[in-house]
Amino acid sequence: MNKRRVVVTGMSMFTPVGVGLDASWAAMVGGTSGIATISHFDATNASTSIAGEVKGFEPGQYMPARDAKRMDRFMQFGIASGVEAFKDSGLDAEKLTESQAEKIGVYMGSGIGGITAIETTTSLYEKKGARKISPFYIPTTIINMISGNVSIMLGLKGPNLSMVTACSTGTHAIGEASRLIEYGDADIMIAGGAEAPISPTAIAGFSAARALSKRNDEPEKASRPWDTGRDGFVMGEGAGALVLEEYEHARKRGARIYAELSGFGMSSDAYHITSPSPSGEGAARCMLNALGNASISTDKVDYLNAHGTSTGLGDVAETMAVKKAFGDRAYELAVSSNKSMIGHLLGAAGGVEAVMTVLSIYHGTIPPTINLDNPDPECDLDYVPGEARQKDVRVALSNSFGFGGTNGTLVFNRVD
Repeated sequence: MNKRRVVVTGMSMFTPVGVGLDASWAAMVGGTSGIATISHFDATNASTSIAGEVKGFEPGQYMPARDAKRMDRFMQFGIASGVEAFKDSGLDAEKLTESQAEKIGVYMGSGIGGITAIETTTSLYEKKGARKISPFYIPTTIINMISGNVSIMLGLKGPNLSMVTACSTGTHAIGEASRLIEYGDADIMIAGGAEAPISPTAIAGFSAARALSKRNDEPEKASRPWDTGRDGFVMGEGAGALVLEEYEHARKRGARIYAELSGFGMSSDAYHITSPSPSGEGAARCMLNALGNASISTDKVDYLNAHGTSTGLGDVAETMAVKKAFGDRAYELAVSSNKSMIGHLLGAAGGVEAVMTVLSIYHGTIPPTINLDNPDPECDLDYVPGEARQKDVRVALSNSFGFGGTNGTLVFNRVD
């Protein structure tokens, strides 16, 4: 069976620089930082007291307020992004026939899930005992309830799945969802990732691992991929979702097509639970696997939306991976990191960055890497420093790499 073509017909994102697709895109193209002092809890005495928080998000605008109160924040983000992406695609849940609904599914994930609800419920249990625990505690925190709730809200009866692969979650969910369409299990899938990890124990845990930036006095300058002054990543929250659709199905209904998702690749470093393979070998294989799946050669790629976390080891390893995969052509690629502006959204990063990659193709604009003032000599590619760049982007990659050595790459291309 020949695989069917998959295109992107709807998108949404909620990020530390904007609520919604247009606001987030405009802010990141403008090089705006969304990093500030943490307000979700008192982080005064924490070694890291900064993060990328989504400001102005009102879950009651996207779901019944009563239901939202029974959900952890990550779930609210995920549901809102899924519903908004569906709306952006021009689909109408109320007009779906039974047979149509059976071929539309949801594949959303999260790296950590309901950690805030787990923290607060544990504290409540210790103070007041088991009788005070809500019957909604479990469905408030488990990761697959994003997909479950979106399916219920929109009446979608196709595949209902979730993904957890740390910081590769969003990318893997999108890639696996595309394969369900390619081989006929669905005609349309809502896919992406959501995360709300800005909580006391999450910040403390990553701080204990010496992973987070401590540039507390200059939050907006803390996330600085490939810069010699980088001292760790900055935690972020939010969600990103795409509506993936079989190409002929989209054309038949006259849908707007943002881009084609032509390739998906995976690999494992098989090296260390938190550190990347120093040579970038695993990430290089991942990119080449994705391009092989897309039947696109390296010389056709115009832009790479990098994982670009602002960590000492990660930035160098990804740079080496790009060189290993692309050879001398690596120096001709435009490479940039959205995390320089919004921080690292963990399981949501791949969803948001896939949206940004598609918009780069759609608008012919590459968002910048901000805070790249003094490039690391080992990181010598074109990272689009400081300002967005107008460019005719026909083929672009989006990278995500996660703890456990798990890697994911998506390949998008323009549909003429």
